[in-house]
Amino acid sequence: MIRAAEVSVGDVLPPLALRITRADLVRYAGASGDFNPIHWNQRFAEQVGLPGVIAHGMLTMGMAVRVVTEWAGDPGAVVEYGVRFGRPVPVPDDDEGALVEATGKVTKVLDDGTFKVNVTASFEGRSVLGGAFARVRLP
Repeated sequence: MIRAAEVSVGDVLPPLALRITRADLVRYAGASGDFNPIHWNQRFAEQVGLPGVIAHGMLTMGMAVRVVTEWAGDPGAVVEYGVRFGRPVPVPDDDEGALVEATGKVTKVLDDGTFKVNVTASFEGRSVLGGAFARVRLP
């Protein structure tokens, strides 16, 4: 577990490679109750103008914050997390799924002693979350 005294503005978190598969979409749909056909039906997704089945935005968001929780060593260290959804993550119907790459950078020490970490999540080199940040309280 990292300690506040070990953190400086400008620190870059270790990158994290995340795979999202169609099986993940099924599990997430069951847990969230979001059974929108854009997340499981290729034909429907294409009919509404998408490149194919796409990951749930909240699933992508939840997976991306792992770059922070793994760095902090405690998911409870994240006291605030926010994103804007930028572009969809198409998930192919294969065993590999979609590769989302998450990175983070400490950008500020806030007045309450927490740290602001900007989070970047990208798919095929393009950002999928905009303005993503976490506020982290470290021991």
